[in-house]
Amino acid sequence: MLVQIRSDKRQPGGVIYSIQGPGVDEEPLGLFSVEKFSGRVFLNAELDREKTSSYRLKVFALDRGGSVLEEPTDLEIVVVDQNDNRPAFVQEVFAGRVLEGAAPGTYVTRAEATDADDPDTDNAALHYSILAQGSPELFSIHERTGEIRTVHVGLDREAVTTYNLTLQVADMSGQGLSATASAIISVDDINDNAPEFTRGKLLMEVTEAVSGVDVGRLEVEDRDLPGSPNWVANVTILEGDPEGHFGIRTDPRTNEGVLSVVKPLDYESHAHYELRVSVQNEAPLQAAPPRAQRGQATVSIRVQDVNEAPVFLENPLRTSLAEGAPPGTFVASFSAQDPDTVQLQRVSYSKDYDPEDWLQVDGATGQIQTRRVLSPASPFLKDGWYRAIVLALDDGSPPRTATGTLSVEILAVNDHAPALAPLAAPSLCSEPERGPGLLLGATDQDLPPHGAPFRFRLSPAEPGLGRNWSLSHVNGTHARLRPRHTLPEGLHRLRLLLQDSGQPPKEREQPLNVTLCRCGLSGACLPGAAALRAGGAGLGLGVLAVALGSAAVLLLLVLLVLLRARFRQRSRDRSLLRGLQDDYLRDNILNYDEQGGGEEDQDAYDISQLRHPWEPVFPSFPPGRPPLRREAPLGRGRPQPPRAPPASPADIAGFIRDVGAAGVRTRARAQGLQAADCDPSVPPYDTALIYDYEGEGSVAGTLSSPVSSVGEEDQDYDYLQDWGPRFARLADLYGHP
Repeated sequence: MLVQIRSDKRQPGGVIYSIQGPGVDEEPLGLFSVEKFSGRVFLNAELDREKTSSYRLKVFALDRGGSVLEEPTDLEIVVVDQNDNRPAFVQEVFAGRVLEGAAPGTYVTRAEATDADDPDTDNAALHYSILAQGSPELFSIHERTGEIRTVHVGLDREAVTTYNLTLQVADMSGQGLSATASAIISVDDINDNAPEFTRGKLLMEVTEAVSGVDVGRLEVEDRDLPGSPNWVANVTILEGDPEGHFGIRTDPRTNEGVLSVVKPLDYESHAHYELRVSVQNEAPLQAAPPRAQRGQATVSIRVQDVNEAPVFLENPLRTSLAEGAPPGTFVASFSAQDPDTVQLQRVSYSKDYDPEDWLQVDGATGQIQTRRVLSPASPFLKDGWYRAIVLALDDGSPPRTATGTLSVEILAVNDHAPALAPLAAPSLCSEPERGPGLLLGATDQDLPPHGAPFRFRLSPAEPGLGRNWSLSHVNGTHARLRPRHTLPEGLHRLRLLLQDSGQPPKEREQPLNVTLCRCGLSGACLPGAAALRAGGAGLGLGVLAVALGSAAVLLLLVLLVLLRARFRQRSRDRSLLRGLQDDYLRDNILNYDEQGGGEEDQDAYDISQLRHPWEPVFPSFPPGRPPLRREAPLGRGRPQPPRAPPASPADIAGFIRDVGAAGVRTRARAQGLQAADCDPSVPPYDTALIYDYEGEGSVAGTLSSPVSSVGEEDQDYDYLQDWGPRFARLADLYGHP
């Protein structure tokens, strides 16, 4: 029984008690119950304070009729705590970091634990302690807060990098239930160890005249954390290298100092170096460690002698030369010296680059002179400078070569006088107040400052020019010519003096033909003055004479070409006639040098022309445009229409001369091939042809053999005389005597 409740209002029949609330008719159900007549409250199940620390119930008092005797009363049941929960750390392993050499009392980390029991009782009073930490004991823990701090001096990362602690927490102020956990404390590095060289003296060798090569390595040791700024070494040269020939860098993998040559060495001037070097860390020392015994070292370097290339005394060498310098002109002495004084060597010289082949180099002395005159228009003359490359070679082992650049400035010389620019039709108004005048321009082949500005003057040799004409300055290259008063129309011959700005200046006297004409108000010559302008314009008769002479030469060449072509045509005609006459001796009219079809092949040529030469023959294709033959080569012109049949014996002569002779000579055969290719009315040239079938029933009779008429009646061959000279021989052989 937990408690007994009573009502002050008792009834003769008794009081009935009841309770309501959490643990009765609310969750959790059935924890409490009451005897309805005695009012005693009983606990029906075990309570857990960590889940519910108290229960508030309502108590009712009723009569037997169920009426309420008094207002409900609150009944609070408080659950008393018992030490039934073990304390627990919030994590199994706690981590902390501390610098080596830290002072006593330095905070490291904090352990934390919880207890589910009532915090107001000793059941939840926690107590922290360190069960184990090794020896010596360098850490302590606060029994109430759980903070872990250093106790003594002596943390050394180089000795111990990590500490493992076993922690304990217990309730009831350390007398009750307990739990354990671990704490891992890492010691961080500080630069408390100075770097040192492993050797105090080192000996190295290097060849002269090289740079960017490694001479040797300086080994360094440091006990601090590898890879950290407390470990990385910086090696510097304290003395022994006043000209800065050497440099030292750090190998990040091995922490060694790498000694290298940054400027070429010269054995002849300095054969031995004694360097004093020191080493330090990137990070400064945090404490006052013992003085490093090998913080400095001595490096002895011996320089080895090698054959060095000659050295030009001045490179590049710049000089100047007047343009147009004749061959053999001295340019410069481009000599070099051999730095090897121990070995006596001879230096020779040669050209490596001379695009105009303008220079000549003395192989023994290096003196340079011109071989020929350099053209001012040379494409290798850039902005007035000419560049060449000279080589100097010694006879050492192995031989070495030096390259020198020679730049020659070509100084312009005033060797050309200015000249008037050509004028298309120099004409101007005869009245000075009309028209813009005549604009004159001049050019000069010389480069500045020997060219413009130009000075235009009328020739003083003719005093009348100054009275009739005036020249006004326009700019550095142009002047304007005007008549001073009205002058007669027509051609006027003037003489001008042109002078450039060179030193000394060049002057040229040049004739100028000017046509004066009548002008309108607009300043243009009137149409009536066109003949005068055409009659005398230009710079003189010399230009006209050259133009006429050129035209005459061109005309003569054309005539010679035409005559040569005509003679060739006559020679071909004679050769064809001579060949035809030779063929008459072989009893055949045609050369059968190509195999054709038999007598059954009637499609090669239309031989009805020989049977009935006076009957017209028309093509079989429909009227209209003749179809193009498929065998005609691409790219040929439009096919020619079929050749009309001959209408008279004279036409037959021309027909046979133009067409029949195609089988006699090679060139004639080529012409026949071209005619056949362009003629759509005949089969292709490579069709089987008939050469030995002459037909039958021809009014002309057979021509196959001189004896073909034996036994037959004589035939009249006199009409062959009308076929031309080619058939005159046949007419003489077979005609009437």
